[in-house]
Parts: sequence; C-alpha cells; structure tokens
Amino acid sequence: MHEVTRRDFFKLSGAVAGGLLLPFEQGIIDQIPAFPLHKRIGEAITICTYCGVGCGQIVSAADGRLVNIEGDPDHPISQGRLCPKGVSLHQLSTVGEVANPRRLQRVMYRAPGGDRWEEKSWDWAIEQIAGRIKATRDANWIAEDGDGRPVNRTEAIAALGTVFANNEEAYLLTKMVRSLGVVFNENESRICVTSAVAAGGESVGRGPMTNHWIDLGNSDCVMSIGCNVAETFPVAFQWVEKARARGGKLISVDPRFTRTSSAADIHVPLRTGTDVALIGGMINYVLENGLYHEEYVREYTNASFLINKGFGFEDGLFTGWDADKGSYDKSTWQYQTDEDGIPKRDETLQDEDCVFQLLKRHFSRYDADTVCSTTGTPKDVFAKACEAFAATGAPDKAGAIVCSSGAAQHAAGTQMVRSYYILQLLLGNIGVAGGGVNGIAGASNGLGCTLQGRLFNALPGDVPMPAAADETLEAYLGRVTAPAATMEKVISPWTDRPKHIVSLLRAWYGDAATAANGFGWEYLPKLGGNYSFIPLFEAMQGGTIKGLLAWGMNPAVSGPNSGALRAALQKLEWMVVADLAETETAAVWKSPGVDPAENQTEVFLLPVAASLEKEGSLMNSARWMQWRYKVVDPPGDARSDLWILNRLVLALKELYAREGGPYAEAITNLTWDYGDEPDVHRVAKEMNGYDLAAGALLAGPGALKEDGTTSCGNWLWCGSYTEQGNMVARRDPVDASGVGLYSKWAWCFPVNRRIMYNRASVSLDGSPWNPEKPVILWDGASESWLGDVPDGGPPPGAAYP
Repeated sequence: MHEVTRRDFFKLSGAVAGGLLLPFEQGIIDQIPAFPLHKRIGEAITICTYCGVGCGQIVSAADGRLVNIEGDPDHPISQGRLCPKGVSLHQLSTVGEVANPRRLQRVMYRAPGGDRWEEKSWDWAIEQIAGRIKATRDANWIAEDGDGRPVNRTEAIAALGTVFANNEEAYLLTKMVRSLGVVFNENESRICVTSAVAAGGESVGRGPMTNHWIDLGNSDCVMSIGCNVAETFPVAFQWVEKARARGGKLISVDPRFTRTSSAADIHVPLRTGTDVALIGGMINYVLENGLYHEEYVREYTNASFLINKGFGFEDGLFTGWDADKGSYDKSTWQYQTDEDGIPKRDETLQDEDCVFQLLKRHFSRYDADTVCSTTGTPKDVFAKACEAFAATGAPDKAGAIVCSSGAAQHAAGTQMVRSYYILQLLLGNIGVAGGGVNGIAGASNGLGCTLQGRLFNALPGDVPMPAAADETLEAYLGRVTAPAATMEKVISPWTDRPKHIVSLLRAWYGDAATAANGFGWEYLPKLGGNYSFIPLFEAMQGGTIKGLLAWGMNPAVSGPNSGALRAALQKLEWMVVADLAETETAAVWKSPGVDPAENQTEVFLLPVAASLEKEGSLMNSARWMQWRYKVVDPPGDARSDLWILNRLVLALKELYAREGGPYAEAITNLTWDYGDEPDVHRVAKEMNGYDLAAGALLAGPGALKEDGTTSCGNWLWCGSYTEQGNMVARRDPVDASGVGLYSKWAWCFPVNRRIMYNRASVSLDGSPWNPEKPVILWDGASESWLGDVPDGGPPPGAAYP
C-alpha cells in the first residue's frame, strides 16, 4: 500500500463523493487505497473477575499493554453490557501507559525481626519455601491419633485459598496441600456463604444457585431478600427488569431503602435479622390459604413422609434440646420406615405425623400480628407481599428468591435461608423456569474454587474428607455412601461415592493407587476434629500452626475480629503470601502497635498474575463454567498461580525423593506432569477424567468406575473437557430452548444442567407445569426427555422424580 498524504486523502474523498452522482466506473474504485479501520491490535475473550455474574469481555492489547476493554455482545448473560468495575478491569494490569504501580513485580522477603522487604529471585524463594514446608511438616507429623488409628496428617501447616483463582489453580492447590497431609484448609466461602450452602444442602441436596441469571427474566415475581441486586450486580439486574417488563413483580425485602427497593413494586422493610419471622409468616399465609402447589408438594417433597412419633416441638424448640450443651440430640429426628427401610407416606397429607401437618402446626404461630410486631413491617405491606409472592404457587406461575451474604452472614443465616427453601418448595418454585433460591456471590469463582476442595471437610467434587474412624476405604465408603436398600428407585449421586473417590485417587496417584493398597487410601490425611476458619486461627494463636500458605486471601482484613486474627498471624514461624499486591496479612509486622524487631514471622511475598494475564476457567454464581484467555504477560517477575504451584510441588517432590521424610510416598508418588511451563489444559483434562485403558477423555460422570479403570480429579467437572473438545470454551449464542438455557454456551455443573432439580418442573407423566416455559418434557414418540439435561434420566414412573 502506497503512503497517502492528508492532501491526497481529501482529493480522493472529493472524487469519491462526486463519483457517487456519476455512473459507476471500476477503474476509479481500483485507484482508491484501502485504509485500516482500526489499529492492528490483539483481541481476546475473557470473563470479568469482579463478581459472580460472569460477564463476557473483549479485551485488546498492543505492544504488551492493555488498550481497550468492552462488553462481549455475543455473551448471553451480559449481552455487551459491563458495570463500571467491569469496564475498569484493565486497571488491575495497566494504568495509563504503565503497569499498575500497586502491583507486585518482584518476589519479596521479610526476615524474622526485619523492618523492610528484600527483593529475591524465584529460584531462591521456591527452594526456601519448600524447605520450610518440609521441616515443619516432618517435625510435626501425626502418624496415628490417640486411639492408635492411622491419620497421616500435620496440624502445623494451614492453607487459605482464594475465591478468585482459576479452577485449575484451585484444584492444584488442594492437590498439593492434601498430599502434604494438611487438614487446616479453608477459603473465603467459609466466612461468606457457607451458612446458606448448609441450608441448600439440607433442603434440596446442594447449596448453589438453583437457576441462573437469564432465567430471572422468566419469573412472575422476584423477591430480593437483603440483596441490593440493582446496585451490586447491575448487569444481572437487567433480567429482573425483563421479568417486570412482561408483567412480573419485584419485591425488595431490606431494612434499607436501596436502589433495588426504588425499582421494586413492593418494598418490605424489616428489622435486621428478623427474616425467619417474616418468611415464616409468608409460609403460614400460604398454608392457611391453601395456596401451595399441592401435587408438587405431595410428589416432589417429603411433605407426605411420616415422622417418628417421639418427635415434636414446643415454643420453637424441637425434641432433644440440651440447654447446657447448646445442641440437639437428634435420635428422635427420624422417619417412620417399613421393613425395607423405606419411609412411610401419607399421600393425603392429613396424618398428624406427616411432615406437612407438622409444618402447618409449627408455622401456625407466625400470624400477621406476631410477625409484624417482630419485624416492624407495616401490616398492609406484609399482606401485599404475601399475596404477590404466594400467587406464584399456581402451576403456570413461578417466583424466584434472590439472596446474598446479607442473609448468610447472620448468626442464624442457615435458618434464614432454610426458610426461603421451605417457602419455595411449598409454592412449587424449585426446578422450574423463573423459580429457585438463587444465592449470589461477590466473588468471580467462589463456587468453582470451593468445589475444588478448598474447605477442610471436602475433597474436589464436594467428596467428604475421610475421618480418623475411616481406617480403610471400605469403612469410609460405608459411612458416606447412600444405603442401596433404601435407594432402589432413587437417582442420587451419593450412591456413586465409590466411583468418585477411587477415580480421584487414580488421578492423584496414578499407578501407585492400586486395589491392593486401597487405591492409595492411606495417602489422604484423616480428620480429627473441626479445622474450619475460626478453629484454624485459634490453633495459630495457640502455637499449633507454625506455617501458613495464604493464597490470594487477606484474612487480616476479611475475617471477623481482625485484631485477634492479626495477633494470631504474628505467632507464626513463617508465612507465604501469594497476591497481586502487598496485603495487610503479608505486612502484619507493620500493624499499628507492633514492633517489627519483636515479630519473628518470616514472610515470603509472591507476585501473581491477574485474570487478564493467564488462561483458565472459572464458574459464576449460576454454575456456568466459562473459559478466559490470556491477553498480556504479567508485569515484572509476577507469575500465574499455576506456575508457582507447579514449581513448588516439583521442588517438594525432588526434596522428599532425595531426603525422605514421614510418609514421603504421599508426595513422591503424587502425579504431577503438567510440564515445566504448566499446561492449563492438562490440568483441566485431569479434572474431567480418563478411561485409563483407552486413554480417552470421559464423556460424563456416568462413565466413572470404582474398579480403578477410570481417573477423575473432580467428578462434578466430568464432561467439561471431552474428546469433542473443551466444552467450557463453547460460544454458541443460540438458545434452542426458548427459555434462556443457552445449553451450548460454555458448560454448567452438574452435567451441563442449567436448572437443577428440573424433574420437578413436570407432572408425573412428564408434562410441564407451564407448557409455555418448559424446562424439560417427556417425548413419548422418541421416548426421551427434551430440553435441559434432566435431573434424573429414567422415564416417568421408572424412578422417584
């Protein structure tokens, strides 16, 4: 292309403009030079790292510098929109023309008693950290507990993991610390939404968001409880507005009049912490007025199950309460069963011992006067809210509850969220389009990281951690696997625990995990108590914990009673902090009132890559797992968590192979073959799992075996990376369902099911409650389910729905 001057440009422009009035001549057109419409810059697709909505972004870079960020117009959730935080995401890497000045660019080291940071090399840091870990682990190894049972653990090292890392990084962090025997293993979800997860688990089996962001647009009534969606999740709020545009209502339950309240049809003010009373009143309103979805309640809940006659309650306390211990003896909390162990039922829902009648009696105390005097809610407002939301109990209607940490972080957070589920189950709003209990999080990958085993009581896939009593694999499986006798017609993943744990052990220990050694059962540490967040810091304060790995978590700020937490941190012998910038945790020796010379904690501060500087997957609050690509290199010596973990584990394996140590096999036999420059796709494939004989990636969890012929690092991820490719990276923007499922965009756990518990969205013959918004339906001609992946694949009547 020849160079065109400004004068030439205007002359040509005039010629073209005049030529528009003349007959077309190809020769003139051929003389006009082509101009690029924009600079030649690199573009990449990514997912915002700021919250749990999971908005799509298109990011541009030139000369190794971020120059533009905009919404991805093809993305089904965000549809090209970004909030102010999303638009400014590039500032994590670049501010103006230079790297963000707050970013760490070098490995920093603080010596015991030191008053300044020293720059160090990665080689030096990895060698030193590996040495500290080995020395602490070996000197504080617990081979057996006080009863002589093998436990193979250390309580001298703790790991705190982020909720912003990619799934592959969180998975490797868990794999590393469990191989070291670490049991003090937690992340931010413990102090954020764990109480809500417990409520979901007790109510429907799992805790995450039952539906998804787009599906809020299908709702006839959205009730936002203690959650200011309009301001804190503005891009997601568009779907609430779409519901309202088609005639739906919005109820805002909040002590404050928020921006969500200002957009709501009904604002329900209440005293802080009185959610149980308010929702209890709504439950009573539904029951007393017969507004529940009777067939749904009878067939899809335990309402018809008969409870042990010894069970009861008085003044809100159930039988078995021990005031001195502050806990319940739950021996009377049992179903009446037949000779095969199957719960007895009363399908009329009239038996005084059935769950439904017990529920009615329990909530009968929640009359409007009592509720409103407790909550401070005006009676007329309470009545309007009850009427509006209870109307969704009609079979062709649906109501959604949206909640967040506003409920979960109360002392009674589990009871609060449990009441939301009870209300939704009565109204038939679980499993249907426009329904659900949708807990949303402010972390971009809180759900994904947590499901990689980032809590003390779980392995990847939410598989229960073994306890000291589980001396053999068989003993463990007997404790955690659902009894086959009571599960004959039940479709439940809990019957597949043997497949999950054996496949995980094969992924972690390869050929060293054989049937002869219980597939490496002894390699896993066994729990001996409560190792959650608060006990962790109590153990740190007491001197039990000597070393800490703080991976993208800043407990000195984010945890409760920060003064106590900072005092505990100062008792550590050493600490490794991997983060974007210096944190209050890393610099605890700079805390007010602390003399650095008296603080003997050795600190290794490692610079890590931000989200735009690495590749991998993350999962939003709605369980959509999406792939994001690297756009630019991290600044200076900063490296991805994947790179750091890879270097550290390789150093530990070499150290233990050379010097040995207590139960060194758990480390030396650990499979770790991701390359010197770790390949994130190898990790993703390991999580998905393989048919080991064929060497092929598994298509889904149905292919898992308990005989050791399959490997799978996380059974919930099985099906996410198959022989057909990386399902997580899919970008088909077409919604074939008509209800916003977008089943070929990215991938969703479990098994790409977009609405969990969707078997409850149809009647017993497989017909949708609402034919205009079918999530699934049974097609008699093809003898198959159409729509979403059914939550239980057998045909109608073949198994319990």
